[in-house]
Amino acid sequence: MNPEPPVTSDASEAVTPQALRKQYEAGATVDELVTASSLSYGTVLNRLHDAGTVMRTSWQTRRMRQNPQARQRLAAHLRTLYEQHGATLTELATAAGETRRSARRLLIEAGGTVRTTQQTQRMRAAARAAERYKVALSLRARYEAGATVPELAREHSYSIATVYRLLHQAGTRMRPQHHHGPARDTRKQQ
Repeated sequence: MNPEPPVTSDASEAVTPQALRKQYEAGATVDELVTASSLSYGTVLNRLHDAGTVMRTSWQTRRMRQNPQARQRLAAHLRTLYEQHGATLTELATAAGETRRSARRLLIEAGGTVRTTQQTQRMRAAARAAERYKVALSLRARYEAGATVPELAREHSYSIATVYRLLHQAGTRMRPQHHHGPARDTRKQQ
């Protein structure tokens, strides 16, 4: 015994393949067409196929729906973070709320060039060295204004050795060391 074919309603017949294609190409997803038409997922896909619709991926749909100006602004912002601040693709993805792959794509769209890991590490090391040199110069200015090395170490939460190293890096001329022990008799003992 063969099952009887399902009864089709007039409403489902009114949803033509061309009407579905038009909505799909305007940006609707298959799921949204299923909800709007009350047709099954397979029926919607078949009708889109019958109409010769070129199907897109989910990321293509998201890209299509995004505001182009907002996307360009985001891409430009990511490029700035990447090139001027040394951000990694993972950090860009976090900033954009996207995947690493999407962040990479946005970076390239903005005209950026993807760096290697070694290039990123060198860039960050140079930035850290520049920042450390600025700290060294500020310590030098404070030292030359009369601050002592222990005071500078306490103020900046550095060890005394680190303060000496930074002062040396900044080319600071050190003051003569003071003797902090008991006073010595200037006369020679005989």
